[in-house]
Order: sequence, then structure tokens, then C-alpha cells
Amino acid sequence: MSTEQILAFAVIGTMMGFFIWDRFRYDVVACTALIVAVALGLVPADKAFSGFSNDIVVIVGSALVVSAGVARSGIVDAAIKRFFPKLESVRAQMVLLLLTVAVLSAFIKNIGALAIMMPVAFQFSRRSGTSPSIFLMPMAFAALLGGLMTQIGTSPNIVVSQLRHEITGESFSMFDFTPVGAVLALTGVLFLIFFYRLVPERENQASSLQETLENSSYATEARVTKQSSFGGKKLSDLLTLSGGEVIATGILRGHVRIAPFPDVQIRENDILLLEGPSEALDRVVSQASLALSGRPLAQDGEKNSDIGAIEAVIAHDSFLIGMTARELSIFHSYGVNVIAVSRPGKRTGESMGEMTLRAGDVVVLQGRRNTLPGLLQELGCLPLAEREILLGTPRNAAVPLAILVAAMGATALGLAPIGIAFFAAALGMVMLRAIPLSEIYRAVDGPILVMLAALIPVSDTLRTTGASDVVAAWLGHVAVNLPTYGALALILVTAMLVTPFLNNAATVLVMAPIAASFAANLHYKPEAFLMAVAVGAGCDFLTPIGHQCNTLVFGPGGYRFSDYPRLGLPLSGLIVLVSVPTLLLVWPVS
Repeated sequence: MSTEQILAFAVIGTMMGFFIWDRFRYDVVACTALIVAVALGLVPADKAFSGFSNDIVVIVGSALVVSAGVARSGIVDAAIKRFFPKLESVRAQMVLLLLTVAVLSAFIKNIGALAIMMPVAFQFSRRSGTSPSIFLMPMAFAALLGGLMTQIGTSPNIVVSQLRHEITGESFSMFDFTPVGAVLALTGVLFLIFFYRLVPERENQASSLQETLENSSYATEARVTKQSSFGGKKLSDLLTLSGGEVIATGILRGHVRIAPFPDVQIRENDILLLEGPSEALDRVVSQASLALSGRPLAQDGEKNSDIGAIEAVIAHDSFLIGMTARELSIFHSYGVNVIAVSRPGKRTGESMGEMTLRAGDVVVLQGRRNTLPGLLQELGCLPLAEREILLGTPRNAAVPLAILVAAMGATALGLAPIGIAFFAAALGMVMLRAIPLSEIYRAVDGPILVMLAALIPVSDTLRTTGASDVVAAWLGHVAVNLPTYGALALILVTAMLVTPFLNNAATVLVMAPIAASFAANLHYKPEAFLMAVAVGAGCDFLTPIGHQCNTLVFGPGGYRFSDYPRLGLPLSGLIVLVSVPTLLLVWPVS
């Protein structure tokens, strides 16, 4: 090997090591690798930022905006609510959950499809008396399998399509992935339906969504009104209404804070800082005729039934993080009241106006039912209860669906390249207000795009230095005595083993050039081998860290690291056994 080839392997190997270590965010690691590659002369300085103009970045970003618009429309939720029967059988519940997640993942971001269905899984868990862990890992795997069915179903498919264009002059179309992807999705889902018991029943030792909904202690502020019969009575008398479930952490009397001793007499207009389960708080507030903090929302001619409340968790990318309710002035800015906050495992003891919000906090928001769905998106919160408020109006819900169908039709019929079609679709989502302006740049997932843009020139060093040819030659020596199906399986298994430790899109960027060179050395057409890379990169069933879907269910399911291969290893073996003959049938190598 030449010095440049050794350096190329060293840069990419070190980068993969940092990805595995997970001490630094993946986009920072990729950007650092790019700078190192430029400094070593592996990437010419004038090509360092070529990745930002690459079609892959535009396609992935546009597809994420389109996906967010469809998810936000409420069509999915409306269909779920209308057609999901009230099932008691765990296997029947599993069938509905897995099929729904798999189909949704073909057309919207797989983590979005999983997030939509997780609350349904918790409802089914309570109904059937089982642990949510039984449902969550199979659902995550079904989301990954569903993404294999279309070009936009998962990032590896988009990336490998563009790389095929660069290698052969022709890209994969929208539904070129469907024959193989549908067979794998159906096979995988059937396996999960019949063998889901391989997943151990776990109880989340941290705070799962279910625990948040049922057991969390909420902090709220309630004012003693003139109508309350507890004015002049002891605080302990009021708290007995909850059966001991509610405590007082403070009393605000004007500008003075009073210690909440049991024998303190409460007065009219006192503000009580209360903590306890939501149902117990409801009993105290209603029976004592207290008024929750917040401004009146109903206006003239508006019924109280038009006002609703919803529990929502503050997402990791919400702009609410690090701010207090007073700093936000949330009522004046958004016309919504924060009436309670829950921080699992911790007692706040603070006024809600002074409480600094954090990712993972659960807030109870009160507002108009017809505006709450959009507000949740703008605030960066994920709904936990009252899923029906996610439903959009039929007029608005049809718009993103029509845009998605038009984009898919344009690419399927060859009327427009995938990049143009989905860039136009993303623009249509914005112009027709299917997605708020404030949500666009959260939807595009900036860190993923930056990572892709930085990795494109870095991964290309394998090709420009000839390192990919060296690896292909090594694999060729291994495969020289292997039949065609063995050579294809070798590429598939290699990609499958790499992707748990590397972002799946990055796996494609690294493995696709190697697979193409490998096929050329064996005098095979590259399509089946590129598809094998996409399948291997999209099927990460072995760890909780290789894909966001696996990570998303790790905490709520209470899983251990070793739980994933218990279900994922046999599923991976099945996917390899089914993929190879299917790929050879659909994409002949000669």
C-alpha cells in the first residue's frame, strides 16, 4: 500500500473509532476528519466543501422536510384512531403495530413513524397487562425494515441511489427498492410477530413515557379563590382531599414566600405550590375550588369545551430548554398556559415561573384545541396524552399527502430527478403552510446534513487514493473461490457489521465504493452489490447505538445492551438468508 492509502485508512479508521466511542457528536467527528484529511493532503483544499453542494445532502434534507409535513398533517393519526380496533391479544396488537410502523416507514422518516406509534404501544401494553418492552424493540426493527421499501424510506437508500448515478450514470428510482425491500420487510415482520418473545420483559429503571403518564409528580400553582371554602382553614385540611398524594412546597402571599407548614392558615389569593400525581391534583383543585395559574383563554362566543390541556415532553432540540416560563412569556407569545411541570425523580419546590426547563421535562399545556397541534410543533414538544389533538383539519391534511404523492409520481415516471422532485416538494410544504416556518430547520436535522457533507469528501479518499481498490482486492481474494451468492453475502454481512458502529448513511458512503470495485474485480454488475450495502446499512438490529430508532426505545423499554442481539442476531441471519437470493433474482449480476 502507498503512504496515501495508509493515511486514508488511518483517517477513516480513527473516525470510526470516535463514532464508536460516542464522546463527541457525530457531525463534529466528521468535520474534524475532513480538516485532518485536508491537512494531510488527502482532500484538495478546493474540494473540501464539495459535499455541501452534493445532491445527497439536498435530497436527504428535502425528504426530511416532506416527511415532517406528512407526519404533522394528522392523516396518520386520524387513520390510526379510526381503524385501530380495541384489541386485547398481545399477538394481534403486535401485528397491527408492526405492520403500521413498517408501512409508514416506507414514506416518512422511520423514527417519525416509530414516534407516532409509541403512545399506541403504551396503550396496548396497559390493556393487555404486559411490559412495553415486548412491543418497543420489535417496533424499532419493523421501522428499519419498512424503510427498505422505497428510495425515501431511509437515508442509505437515498445515498446509494446517488452513488449508483456517480458510478454507472443511472440512479435507482423511487420503487427500484420495493421488490427486495417488500420481501425483506414482510419476512422480518413475520419473524417478529412469531418470535417477539425473544425480547425479555423489562421494567424501565429510568423514566419511561408510561411512568411519566401514570406515576409522575407534577408541580403546579393554584390560587385560593373567593369561591373556595378553604379560605381561613389550615393547609393540612386542604391537602387531605388528595388522600396524602399531594404535598405543598410553598405558599406565595403577595411578594412573600411562606413555608408550607401543615398548620398554616391559607387566605384568599394565596398561591399554593403543589406537587403530586395529576389525578390527585385534579381532585384538590376541583374540590377546593382553586384556580390554576394562567390567563383566561376563552373569549366572547367561545365555549370552555374549545379549551383543552395536553401533556407533552420537551424534546432535546426544543428552544424551551434553559428558559423559564417568565422569560418565555409564553401566554403573550403563543396564547397558551403552562399549568403544570413534571421532572421525573426530582422535587422542584420552585414557582413555575422560576423553574428552568430541561429536555425530558413533561409540561401540561392549556390552550385552544384547534391551535395546540401547531403550538406543540413550534415549541419543540412531543405529545404524550390526548393524541387526538394531533389531528389536523381535513383541508390541511390533504395538502402534504398530495405533495408527497406528486413527488413520488414525478420520480417514478422519470419526470424529474429525485433531488429536484423532493426539493420542489419541500418548497411546496412551506409555500402551502403544511409545515410552519419555525419547524423547517428542525425538520432537516442539521447535524445529519453536516455529517453527510463532511463525510462525502473524506470517504471519497478511499477512491481517489486507490484504497477502495485495495479493500476490494482483499475481499476478492476471500471471495475468489466463493460462488456468486457467497460474494454477495460477504458484502452484505460486512455492511451489516459496520453499521452498528457507524451512522448508516456513513456506512453507505464508505462501503458503496468498495462494493462497486469488488463487483468490478469479479466482473459482476454493481447493482446487486450496491443494494446489498443499502440493505446491510439499513438493518442494524444488534445494538442500541447504531440507529436512532433503536436508541429511542432503549430507555422507555428498560432494555440492556445485550437484549438487542437476542432478537436482532437471528433476525439479521434471516435477512441475510432471504436478501441474497432475492437480490440475485431482482438484480442479476451478469
